[in-house]
Amino acid sequence: MRGPHNIIRLIRTGATLERTGAMNVVLDAFEAPKPLRILAHTLGWPFKWLGYKGDPQMPAATRALTALGPAYIKFGQVLSTRPDVVGDDLAQQLRVLQDKLPPFPREVAMAEVAKELGRPVDEVFSEFSEPIAAASIAQVHRARLADTGEYVAVKVLRPGIERAFRKDVDAFYFAARIVDLFAPGARRLRPMDVIEHFDGVVQGELDLRLESAAASEFAANTGQDEGFTLPPVQWNHSARRVMTLGWADGVPLGDNDAIDAAGHDRQVLGARVLTLFLQHALRDGFFHADMHQGNLKVAANGDIIAYDFGIMGHIDEYTRRVYAEILFGFIRRDYKRVAEVHFEAGYVPADRDVDEFARALRAVGEPIFGMDASHISMGRLLNYLFEVTERFGMETRTELILLQRTMVVVEGVARSLDPHINIWEAARPVVEDYIKKSIGPRAVASDLISTAQVMARFGPRLPALVERALIAQVQGGETQKRGSWGWLAPALIGAGAGGLCVGLLALVL
Repeated sequence: MRGPHNIIRLIRTGATLERTGAMNVVLDAFEAPKPLRILAHTLGWPFKWLGYKGDPQMPAATRALTALGPAYIKFGQVLSTRPDVVGDDLAQQLRVLQDKLPPFPREVAMAEVAKELGRPVDEVFSEFSEPIAAASIAQVHRARLADTGEYVAVKVLRPGIERAFRKDVDAFYFAARIVDLFAPGARRLRPMDVIEHFDGVVQGELDLRLESAAASEFAANTGQDEGFTLPPVQWNHSARRVMTLGWADGVPLGDNDAIDAAGHDRQVLGARVLTLFLQHALRDGFFHADMHQGNLKVAANGDIIAYDFGIMGHIDEYTRRVYAEILFGFIRRDYKRVAEVHFEAGYVPADRDVDEFARALRAVGEPIFGMDASHISMGRLLNYLFEVTERFGMETRTELILLQRTMVVVEGVARSLDPHINIWEAARPVVEDYIKKSIGPRAVASDLISTAQVMARFGPRLPALVERALIAQVQGGETQKRGSWGWLAPALIGAGAGGLCVGLLALVL
């Protein structure tokens, strides 16, 4: 599926941008230089007749992305949260991609629900509304449970969405392969790994059973978070292509006028969105990775309500500590420490100069401090950061792709609520608290306990491993001796490590 036939798909992308008039909109939004404009039009214009027409009633950019398919719509959703990057006009155009796409018929959705749940819809729901929100992969209906009378939200996948996404992702794979072959300078970005990661995320989003499980785990982690709530999963009424959640009333987080009319403080909400994301990412290592305005509401009591858990991010404890130290270093303006963390984690090749890297990071971080956030061009800042990492040979970290992308989205949401928010000041308390808990004596004790638990699980096997190694060493020749000691050494080291852990725990505790 990833053969040269995908050239047609890529050509059609450029042709669609030309035919819908979106090419100039996109080039203007990114302030593209003249050579790039000439190249883009030269490649797109001859094939204009191949482009999709789209809905003439939509703005140009929205018209092009919706015509191209769900993967392009996902890209547009991310850009819609970054008016500082693409401009207010384009961001406003793209915002309809979040939950206002053309729906498919109610009857089709009901048939899908009946098929997935194995029961007639009337037996499950006494009411089943027309679509109330339609996004790139699924749409939502408001329904009422027949047995309890409780109102719920029923999410149903679009018909044929799996095949449509497969077609888009195949074209992306082909484009990544072309980049690998013909643009050696871009290989540091590991485009194939990036697309594979994106593909995995999408496949997870296309199975609503996994989304239900993610929602349940997320609710368990965040149950005590002040000012944050999640609708409960209705497991008895969920399946692979259907997911049912409790109904959540609230004002859409993207409607500033409605938020103001309801009397909510947008500055408080903006800071809360950012701090909640950081708490979930650092404290739990499990976070909502699609936190655009279309997936967030404000309840009457001021709580932020999150839903749509198709894309969730997970990062291990070590990566969280590295990420926190980098953030904390920027907050304290300790660029030398930020640079050292990059080297210690292996993010930057060891043969590069740490002091030079620290100076380059200072050029990235300093413009943020002492300046009104509304005057900072995040587009130029990100472009410069890209130049810095490229110059120092820093490869794309696939395990951080989702975290970095979500940070961009969350920052965009926070700025849409409060254009003057100071991102670093809002993040400081969360990061400082995590640093205290993860890099102090308490963290050492916790790590030792975890190590001791691992050794305890393998403890019963250590005597047998040592015995087999000694027998093999006695019976074998010189070659066998060297091989047997390869088995014996880890066993003895493991036993010693277990004893050391126990001793240190006794001292600490």
